Amino acid sequence: MNSSAELSQFPQNRGELYLQAMNLRLLNQFDEALGVLERLQQLHPRCSRLYEERGHCYAALRNAPKAIDAFWQAVNFNAALPASWQMLHTLYLETGDEENAARIADRLATLRNLPPEIIEAASLFADGELVHAERVLRVYLARHGEHIEAMRLLGRICTARGLRDDAELLLEAVVQRAPGYRAARTDYARALLDQHRYVRSREEIQQLLELDPGNRAYLRQYGEACIRLGDYEPGISLYRRLLGDAQSGRESAELHLWIAFSLRAQGHRAEAIQGYRAAIAAWPESSEAWWGLANLKTYHFSLDDIARMRSAEAAPGTSLVDRYHLCFALGKALEDQKDYADSWVYYERGNALKQAEVRYPPRLAENHVRLSKQVCTREFFETRRGWGVADSDPIFIVGLTRSGSTLIEQILASHSEVEGTQELADIQRIVRALRGRDMDLENPRYPKVLAELGPQDFRSFGEGFMADTRIYRRTRRPYFIDKLPDNFRDIGLIRLMLPNAKIIDARREPMACCFGNLKQLFSGGQEFSYSIADMAHYYRNYLELMRHWNEALPGRILTVHHEDVVEDLEGNVRRILDFCGLRFEPACLEFHKTERNVRTASSEQVRLPISSEGVDQWRNYEPWLGPLKDGLGNALTTYRD
Repeated sequence: MNSSAELSQFPQNRGELYLQAMNLRLLNQFDEALGVLERLQQLHPRCSRLYEERGHCYAALRNAPKAIDAFWQAVNFNAALPASWQMLHTLYLETGDEENAARIADRLATLRNLPPEIIEAASLFADGELVHAERVLRVYLARHGEHIEAMRLLGRICTARGLRDDAELLLEAVVQRAPGYRAARTDYARALLDQHRYVRSREEIQQLLELDPGNRAYLRQYGEACIRLGDYEPGISLYRRLLGDAQSGRESAELHLWIAFSLRAQGHRAEAIQGYRAAIAAWPESSEAWWGLANLKTYHFSLDDIARMRSAEAAPGTSLVDRYHLCFALGKALEDQKDYADSWVYYERGNALKQAEVRYPPRLAENHVRLSKQVCTREFFETRRGWGVADSDPIFIVGLTRSGSTLIEQILASHSEVEGTQELADIQRIVRALRGRDMDLENPRYPKVLAELGPQDFRSFGEGFMADTRIYRRTRRPYFIDKLPDNFRDIGLIRLMLPNAKIIDARREPMACCFGNLKQLFSGGQEFSYSIADMAHYYRNYLELMRHWNEALPGRILTVHHEDVVEDLEGNVRRILDFCGLRFEPACLEFHKTERNVRTASSEQVRLPISSEGVDQWRNYEPWLGPLKDGLGNALTTYRD
């Protein structure tokens, strides 16, 4: 089957195709069964059972090499398939390979010692049935108490589901009870990475490297921790060393991607482009490399590049993740070609594909705004005056993504008394702890819980924030920036724990802001940005909440409009510096000359002099943005109120 039209003639349900293939095999119709499995692989390439079934077909056909290869593919996707392991053991014995047969026998013995519930959950997890797998394990642990393998597997499932706090707690408990369990410590280090606890993650991997210095998986994770922490040079050096004996084209591509990302953050644009190109050369299917080039914002694709991306995006076997990466890259490539109609086709398709993956609940933002207005009143803050810690070091830049926050950060970081760090996750980690695991969308615990906390709680939060962010401060400058836009939702919390922190709201004209989000593929979060309706709804909620914060905390927040900065740079630089209590320095006007690491999507743009080029880019797409205008409503005129 070579086209999506042909594929549409067959059932796309994974279970139906799997059963169809199995029934054909039992009827000895092996060629037909293998054909169904081929279609299943095109639709669900990570389905472990299809490879197991293919192995059974080849075993029945007495083709041992192909059967062995298929069963290995099955267990590589899903290590909890006893039938595949058993068939591998049998086939190795039949072909006289006693050494491999013995290895498989050990694996089978391990599986047989595990409770069936854990094997079932592991199989479900491997095939992407995360909720079902979690349910099986929680029931098992409730009935039988602690079990190291069950706890580790549940921690990995929580990681995959984005339940980062649960994952960290579970895996920490496993390594405490089984300190010699290396695989669990690796999982724990990964959970710490996901929590942005980069130093602790690196320490855990360092323990593993002391036991096995040449382990490539440990080395790669160590390098990732370095890069995420901002220690780019040791990370780049390590990945370049690993490239020398990469095990596959795909591994080479992944290493090149990390190197390119790091070089881009450091401002080495030409070398970053070489890295992305090297990733594509090593593994042409590397959709992330194509998007990496597009996300430079200043890179222009050749017509051959565009043809290659179109072909890859249209291929029936292209996965969902690869397809939306290619769609966003094609949208940018065709935008640069001024083919706005075709560009919009790909932006729209990429957003639809990504939206199907993330599933954003709009009422979450509505309820947060409603409860913040109910709880965090002016009187609420007045009665808590003096709470928190007195440190005035932090400068928070908040707002929506793609609103000019990186430009403001670069301006401030060009000042001799201000250090630019990165988008810090510490406020959001506190929010997740206050929110709790089981979130009621209609009546969430946070922000209501703020009213239940006392002075010591907020002092503890403030002290923890100052201590945990110290690792990102590499100079002796008295002030530092936390530029996580999402923190606009939590200004009430910030005010209570850090009452002397400065807060700047980076704001952009609604159409320009929303369009900028709609054409951006984010590495994580921002689930609202993949739908015109959700994007417009979120912008309106942002405006409503910021109006409230300004009413409840008069004079405590500076609103900076991106268009104003573009039109009058010096006037707005002086305004920003005055608000932060900083003297004027000419270097802030020449922000593009400041050499520092920048990790956001605007990294290349802030290394250029200020330009009005991007202010009205959305107008090129105005024929397709009518629903966005309708959704924004009066926000189009009230965003400056």
